Amino acid sequence: MIEPHAPAPPGTPPSWAGPVRLPVQPGTGRFLVLLCVFVCAACGLVYELELVALASYLIGDSVTQTSVVLSVMVFAMGIGSLVAKRLRWRAAAAFGAIEAALALVGGCSAMALYAVFAWTGGWGGLWGSGPRCLLVAFSLAIGLLIGAEVPLLMELIQRIRRQDAGGAVADLFAADYVGALVGGLAFPFLLLPRLGQLTGTLLTGAVNVVAGGALVLGLFRRDLSHRARWTLLAVNIAVLALLATAAALVHDFERAARQAVYGRDVRVAVQSDVQEIVLTGGTHGRPLGLFLDGRLRVSGRDEQRYHEALVEPAMNGPHARVLVLGGGDGLAAREVLRHPGVRRVDIVELDATVVRLARRDPALSALNGHVYGDPRVRVFTADAFGWLRGAPPATYDVVIADLPDPGITASTKLYSQEFYGLARRTLAAGGRLVVHAGPVSSRARAFWTVDATLRAAGLRTAPYRVGGRDPGFADGPDRSAGAGRAPHDWGFVLAARHTRPPLRLAPHGPRPATLTQPSLTAAARTAAHLSITGLPPSTLVHPRF
Repeated sequence: MIEPHAPAPPGTPPSWAGPVRLPVQPGTGRFLVLLCVFVCAACGLVYELELVALASYLIGDSVTQTSVVLSVMVFAMGIGSLVAKRLRWRAAAAFGAIEAALALVGGCSAMALYAVFAWTGGWGGLWGSGPRCLLVAFSLAIGLLIGAEVPLLMELIQRIRRQDAGGAVADLFAADYVGALVGGLAFPFLLLPRLGQLTGTLLTGAVNVVAGGALVLGLFRRDLSHRARWTLLAVNIAVLALLATAAALVHDFERAARQAVYGRDVRVAVQSDVQEIVLTGGTHGRPLGLFLDGRLRVSGRDEQRYHEALVEPAMNGPHARVLVLGGGDGLAAREVLRHPGVRRVDIVELDATVVRLARRDPALSALNGHVYGDPRVRVFTADAFGWLRGAPPATYDVVIADLPDPGITASTKLYSQEFYGLARRTLAAGGRLVVHAGPVSSRARAFWTVDATLRAAGLRTAPYRVGGRDPGFADGPDRSAGAGRAPHDWGFVLAARHTRPPLRLAPHGPRPATLTQPSLTAAARTAAHLSITGLPPSTLVHPRF
């Protein structure tokens, strides 16, 4: 998008000697300039959305990344407008050069950001901040170039046919804002699902350079010297060739970057409508790893300890009807089905691709005990919050919230007072709710905020902490924290409606492989030792994570 540009005061003489000689009629020339404004605005918004989306995926905390990108870019656009005032006397050549630079910088931004994340993001120290620094640099550079467009386009459109400044500004802004609308809709509904972030951004750069080059070399070529025309043509061809080469190699690049992030043991890598899903290991004795959007969600080395700690205390009491929120990998359901008396397990999973892999992938389905072949298991593909709003009350004896850490912005609403109020409503008499609340040792404030939020929703809580987590990969919102600062424990909160639930193993359940009654009692004591009191609850309108 282009920023408002103050028109010259009335009576200011134009900066050119006379109207430009065009190869088309003036009306057609104005239409072509406005069409270029439309295309460039669409491309500019795609660059902006791509930076926000990729930074949220790679770095985490989408609110912060969106704020950084938008604020830096808008600031840079204002600076770019001021700088471009000095280029109006050679508006055509300057506009062509700026569009070529914008196409190169914007088109390659996603690939460069992903490369820095993949190859330097885990080094820690100064290198660990590389993705953030590059995000700011690209936002600044793209904003400067986009901001420089409007004074030059104003000059070009006035050269075709002189009109009042207000009318020219209205025409430019109309084309700009409509282009921004098209770009804003094309990114999530067309480019991202069909081409992915890297190829989609490279294609946008190609469209950008073609539009800018065609306008200058086709419509305003007489404003350029013979040498300038050939130089601009050569630059545009070089940019197109570079973007095309990158697009041709994008799959090899993704494979190499994925190996840099996950190691060379990647078996499955798919981009669903919701997230990127990667499976590593699971064959020839290597432990299975399930990564969602770059964050380790399941490790075959420690998943049994996690899922036993999550499920077993909640199964102490009536457990005929169980609801699992998240947990599409089927591992929580595996622990539930080991208990006698379970008649029904409902799984609410947002991503159908995760469920499909849990059904069909040999290693993952073997790890979850082929639970999706059990007739007691039913799957609902839906957002957990929305699904709970329509769930019948007093239906479930046990509700298990097997969800991402609360520090990830996308999951904040699933740790809100409203969410827990909905979950509380589904509990039958004597029912229990258990929540995975993130690590206690490294994110104690977030953990105890979950506890405070559950209590604000009218539940009585029993928090506990279990160690033994594999520290090989940070699964928090930011991989740049490095493995050395990865959490080494899990935190859980068991809750009930009227009385504080006892932390005990089910008396008639299976004997857990990694959890005992003494260790569970100790888990409650260690969590209490790190307690933080007086924290306010997290709500939809005032998130605390």
